Amino acid sequence: MKAAKGNKEYTIDESQQKAYQDGGFDIKDDDGSVIAYGRGKTVSYGDYMSVKKELEELKASGGELADDQDVIDILKALANEKGIDLGKAATVSGIVKKIKEFKPEGGE
Repeated sequence: MKAAKGNKEYTIDESQQKAYQDGGFDIKDDDGSVIAYGRGKTVSYGDYMSVKKELEELKASGGELADDQDVIDILKALANEKGIDLGKAATVSGIVKKIKEFKPEGGE
């Protein structure tokens, strides 16, 4: 396993993991995936507020962000072009589900 912090990376064994983690190093497995984050990390208030605002928008839109409206419009146009009835589907996932379930008459 490896301990990484900034531009430093050390090969360590399990007995050293806690000491490096306490020192702020992220612990990665042999594939490079983080298995433990270093202690003492902070997030800037600006980043926190940005993520908080995005989460609130996501919750308010029922799971779809405002940027997804373009995708929804494209999917609706495709469904209309292919003669697919979307029913009450109004989210990206709902529209995609209706499109996938569509079985054209005549085997088209």
